[in-house]
Amino acid sequence: MKPTLYHCRNARSFRPLWALEELEMDYELVNLPFPPRVKYKPYLEINPLGTIPFYTDGTVKMTESTAICDYLGQTQQGHDLIIRPNEKDFGAYLNWMYFADATLTFPQTLVLRYETLEPKNRRQPQVADDYRMWFAGRLMGVDRHLEHNLWMAGGRFTMADIAIGYAILLASVLPPLERCITSTCKVYLDRLRERPGFQRAQTRQKETPVVQIDG
Repeated sequence: MKPTLYHCRNARSFRPLWALEELEMDYELVNLPFPPRVKYKPYLEINPLGTIPFYTDGTVKMTESTAICDYLGQTQQGHDLIIRPNEKDFGAYLNWMYFADATLTFPQTLVLRYETLEPKNRRQPQVADDYRMWFAGRLMGVDRHLEHNLWMAGGRFTMADIAIGYAILLASVLPPLERCITSTCKVYLDRLRERPGFQRAQTRQKETPVVQIDG
């Protein structure tokens, strides 16, 4: 059986989708409505957490977007999309991989929830503003790195660029966060968008129909 990625368009699952395309793997993509645990409840039988991504490959079952990217990089051959332990930037690579979700994407989800997704009577402008400032402050670490580097680690494009790049990509389509993106990070994002793997991933998610509930 092919590996399968359960995905929602433009959500965090875009990271492993992009990684699959960079590796030119053969896989199945299941496009779910967002949020799947609410709009497509049969998904809870597949992934009880109800979150995306969900990646399956034989007995392997994974739910964390950056971990899936690293898993793909570790298990596939013939590429240089990861930094290995014997390379100088191995520690930096790991740090950016964890930083991407724990430090960058985390505040984004709170801004998105409390400024946009919640019903108006449950929105929390102060919470959204606090976490917007958190995101802007943490993004400065990325900005300072990119002032002197084209990529996040190893002097080449790696899974760390997918991890960090997605966080900037998400911010670019969320008006409350878009203004936090520095000019240096915008140039970096433009460079990522030029990659054929990125463009194939965008096309794949656009052209794969969203699963519908019968009736």
